[in-house]
Amino acid sequence: MSITILLSPFCSYGNIGELKYLYFSIMLLWYLSICVNNAAVIMVIFLDKRLHEPMYILLCNLLANEIFATTVVYPLMMSQMFSDTHEVTLPWCFLQMCCLSTCASIEFCSLAAMAYDRYVAICCPLHYNVMMNTRRVGTITVVVWMYPFFNTMLSFSLIVHLKFCGNVIEKLFCDHHLVIIIKLACSVSVLNKLSDLLYAFMTIVIPFSLILVSYMKILVVCLNTSEESRQKAVTTCTPQIVSLSGLFIGLIFYSTDFSSDAGLMSDRERSFLILCLLIYQPMLTPIMYGFNLPKIKKSLKRFLFDRK
Repeated sequence: MSITILLSPFCSYGNIGELKYLYFSIMLLWYLSICVNNAAVIMVIFLDKRLHEPMYILLCNLLANEIFATTVVYPLMMSQMFSDTHEVTLPWCFLQMCCLSTCASIEFCSLAAMAYDRYVAICCPLHYNVMMNTRRVGTITVVVWMYPFFNTMLSFSLIVHLKFCGNVIEKLFCDHHLVIIIKLACSVSVLNKLSDLLYAFMTIVIPFSLILVSYMKILVVCLNTSEESRQKAVTTCTPQIVSLSGLFIGLIFYSTDFSSDAGLMSDRERSFLILCLLIYQPMLTPIMYGFNLPKIKKSLKRFLFDRK
């Protein structure tokens, strides 16, 4: 495991000179903004006892994961700006990949848990307190974090023993696409090549199926309820739908193998697009929930302006 990985897109920024300090400052500002915005909503939820409801407790999983994912990516990227070689050892590369794989799975699991919560609240309102009691919410929270860890370990167990002949990754960081590491291997089996499919099925297909079923049932109920109830359902579900849509749009672009289209997109353009995707989702989540859920909006205003 002594191989060193070269993050080749950074080489396109090798001659930026003093501009690296500007780029570093911008990235540091974005990183701190993402952490502060997500942490602020989490803090408001825990400080305001009126927000100690299943919906907001489950939201904390999503917000905490945004901080986790951002911390996994940004510090390494910023350190690479001051590196002359843009290299990272294989163990560190695997660690970053494991963390990012776990973060991606937690994102989908959190959205699935929140969709289930909205299904219970809208479709079974009289039984909500029984079905979403403290024990049930605690169990869901444990599953949201443990299932992704198990998923990641299972997927990586298929490639961790590979021997590597290459050492160049066409990315700004060691991302969670296992096929990128497989391309560096001297030889791979069919089972190794199936690792990405297994990860995608467990990370995307299973949680998205739960989300789809939940929102289909919510839609059926909303079509047969009053205008007021329908409006309330739309208000609470809109942030989750927007977050899910943004996540899928990001995955569509990010999952594209840009290295195969190197003639159509330069390293700088490719790197800029990746940076935009890294900024979009973590910033979108606290903004959508902080400004669209009435209870959180009111708590934020009280916390910021009405404290004595």
